[in-house]
Amino acid sequence: MSRATQANLMAAQIAEAVKGRDRVQVMEVCGTHTVSIFRNGIRSLLPRNVRLISGPGCPVCVTAQRHIDAAIELASREGLVVATYGDMIRVPGRLGSLETLRARGADIRVVNSARTALQLAQRNANRQVVFLAVGFETTAPATAATILEAEQLGIENFSVLASHKLVVPAMTALLDDGDVPLDGFLCPGHVSVIIGVRAYDPIATRYGKACVIAGFEPQAILVGLLRLLQLVGQGRAAVENAYAGVVREDGNPAARRLMERVFVTCDAPWRALGVIPASGLALAPAYERFDAAKRFDIEIGEDRDPPGCRCGEVIQGKVEPRECGLFGSDCTPVHPVGPCMVSSEGTCAAWFKYHWPTAQRGGRA
Repeated sequence: MSRATQANLMAAQIAEAVKGRDRVQVMEVCGTHTVSIFRNGIRSLLPRNVRLISGPGCPVCVTAQRHIDAAIELASREGLVVATYGDMIRVPGRLGSLETLRARGADIRVVNSARTALQLAQRNANRQVVFLAVGFETTAPATAATILEAEQLGIENFSVLASHKLVVPAMTALLDDGDVPLDGFLCPGHVSVIIGVRAYDPIATRYGKACVIAGFEPQAILVGLLRLLQLVGQGRAAVENAYAGVVREDGNPAARRLMERVFVTCDAPWRALGVIPASGLALAPAYERFDAAKRFDIEIGEDRDPPGCRCGEVIQGKVEPRECGLFGSDCTPVHPVGPCMVSSEGTCAAWFKYHWPTAQRGGRA
């Protein structure tokens, strides 16, 4: 059976699962899911009574503006090296972006891991190196392991500006807000590798919403959506794992122990979602000497979002990118205003690259 035939068969099964329902709204939490869904035209396979909403699953997009501004202030310090993932470098802050600072001579390096940043510190022992630690539970264990390695090796010129986030508290914050009615969640495969299936139990038991963990290939996403919409159609609030070959019930205990050793949960600011209780990771007291904000006396101030930018509403599913007055005109991938257009996992970037031309021609949203 060809992939196209399989996709059409699953599309028919999805339509059957929600037959007779006026409207079903489910959210894909993960930015990687969002991009894959757009790239592979999965929305076009869904019945008209099913709406897919992109959620707060892009690490760069949910990073509060105050942390972007703190990173830019650090990079402005003379003699400091800032190491960052590539998507962060173009996010505009109050005083420009890391990219504009680098053009003016600031030493900003793009790295692919926390450990690469640590190696940079080892090679530049006479300079302080700061790693911008963003991401969800997927990248937090690697940051924790790198800090432990820095401690073991006695490396004193390495620190992190920690802005790690936790996925499930963001999901509950969206449900508590209630502005966007949701019937269920397509949950991220890579985060779930760390936190496990059971981490989503409160979404089902406390809020009565279905959750299905899915992989990232087109067929895997369709399987996840089918199982999710079958649960919704049956009125069942349950957690199912459609990525069982990779995700276990208890996740990765060793990775979680790393996080629990180096970090403590904290109330954390999210772009537009405000401060969500116990949704972030701060360095534990034993490792605070690796906290760049404390080491360099950086004040984490208030958020000052770009005027007119609706990224915050986009990541909450309250608006679609085309509803932002800047989208496609003042805000493009070449000249982004907000992080949702900057990041490769951002909803606005995915819309612009894969969907906007179709929508302009009258295609289905």
